[in-house]
Amino acid sequence: MAGGEHPESATTTRKFKIMNKLRIGIDVGGTNTDAVLMHQETVLASAKSQTTADVTSGAVSAIQAVLDESGTQPNQISNIMVGTTHFVNAFVQRRDLSEVGIIRIGLPMTSGIPPMVDWPEELRAQIGHHVFMVGGGSYYTGVDYAPLDKTALQSAAIQIRDLGLQSVAISGVFSPIRPDLEEAAEAIVRETNGDIHVTCSHRVGGVGLIERENATIINAALCKLATQVVRALEEALRSVRIDASLYFTQNDGTLMSTEAAIKYPVMTCCAGPTNSIRGAAFLTGLEDAIVVDVGGTTTDVGVLLKGFARETIDAVEMGGVRTNFSMPDVLSIALGGGTIVHSTSEGDMTLGPESVGYQLIEKSICCGGDILTLTDVGVARGLLDLGDKSRLESVDNSRIEAAARLANEKLEMTVDQLKTSAKPVPVVLVGGGSVLLDNRLQGASQVLRPDHSAVANAIGAAISQVGGRIKKIFDFGMEGGRDAALELAIQEARDEAIAAGAVPESIQVLDIEEYPMTHMKTSAVDVRVRVVGDLNTDMEQARADR
Repeated sequence: MAGGEHPESATTTRKFKIMNKLRIGIDVGGTNTDAVLMHQETVLASAKSQTTADVTSGAVSAIQAVLDESGTQPNQISNIMVGTTHFVNAFVQRRDLSEVGIIRIGLPMTSGIPPMVDWPEELRAQIGHHVFMVGGGSYYTGVDYAPLDKTALQSAAIQIRDLGLQSVAISGVFSPIRPDLEEAAEAIVRETNGDIHVTCSHRVGGVGLIERENATIINAALCKLATQVVRALEEALRSVRIDASLYFTQNDGTLMSTEAAIKYPVMTCCAGPTNSIRGAAFLTGLEDAIVVDVGGTTTDVGVLLKGFARETIDAVEMGGVRTNFSMPDVLSIALGGGTIVHSTSEGDMTLGPESVGYQLIEKSICCGGDILTLTDVGVARGLLDLGDKSRLESVDNSRIEAAARLANEKLEMTVDQLKTSAKPVPVVLVGGGSVLLDNRLQGASQVLRPDHSAVANAIGAAISQVGGRIKKIFDFGMEGGRDAALELAIQEARDEAIAAGAVPESIQVLDIEEYPMTHMKTSAVDVRVRVVGDLNTDMEQARADR
């Protein structure tokens, strides 16, 4: 559980400080790519286009649409912020993954559970069984229990070169406390393999070895794809004469540079839901609420807490693999515009989980098809103007109302799962499919559907700030005790945010969490600090100043 409040972590009203420059926010989803053009707090234009396999074509199409709508010239754009689920989709769908050389630093310990032991077999086969176990490691105190076996590392590096692998994942016991062991291993690998992709686990996940190692391997498997996507997007922007600074949004709603996105694509995997939650905060002015993002196939339901997405404290499963990197606490349900409405032989109604997806305009009844979808239900009830409403006259009204009631009940149940008490809370509806839902929900103190809600995800990307975080075990028995340890953690998080491009004077502590390690007879505490700050729009000058 979280410890007592530190003076710098006191909750304050957070107003969005919006840069005085034209910027474009983009969210690349599985079906649609949304874009907005913003100046300060004003949305000047918005657009939706179909997501393309290469990501870049759909993104450029959406960008061109908002430029045309607003009459803006490409050279007037200062910043472009992109949120995408492309990398996590690639992992879940088992496509475009690289083989990985996996190095674990831990012997003589950690041999009982080898890397990838609980992974789905098809994933292990695709990423490869190139595992190298080497000696070395430390206790949670940072004291070595075995020296780093540099000879074994040099042998592993040579084998990785001979196998032709282009990506390496390095993990070690308690490496967030002793990152120097992983960094020394990285240096040895690079001596033999040159400019190879190397992911060190202390830069990705928390303390737990297995989950952190899993996240590191996933990241390493995605680095080649991330390089291709980022470089292609940069080239596509140049082709339409846009010379703007490009950023990607992370799972926590903050920004990362293109180079960071290439190194850590796993940090972008839940950017879509997080951007929607941040967009909902901006559009409503709320800091605490439940946010419901309704798409074509699924609905993501998350918690807005202090203006940001609430993060889960549990290990998160991604594509059948347990990980422990930062993820928003989001529940996804099979409910969207393309959800199929079924009638059972007993006369009952059910929703999904099947969906017509991107074939909605071909298969739904209102558009000339023969499948009753949730979109048809919305059209019949006058909530949406799409296709020809007269085509639905043959559908019994009782079926329409029953389907609408089922959709509300399904959503109400999901909202209740995320609430921390029975007290009613505000619910914000966003996403292109949000128009299909009623404004009445049990357990909601109010239901809001703000202007521009259909592109809340792109707005969330456009308003993103720069973050820094630290997850480490500190000894509260150190000189100065708890206060000194927390000050040190805050400073490390601030330094990380500044390095990522935050204006130092704007940085504020978002939250501090303390988890005493009760199974140890020491003053060891797992401390987690998160800070955010405004983007320094002159990134190159900021780096030069440092």
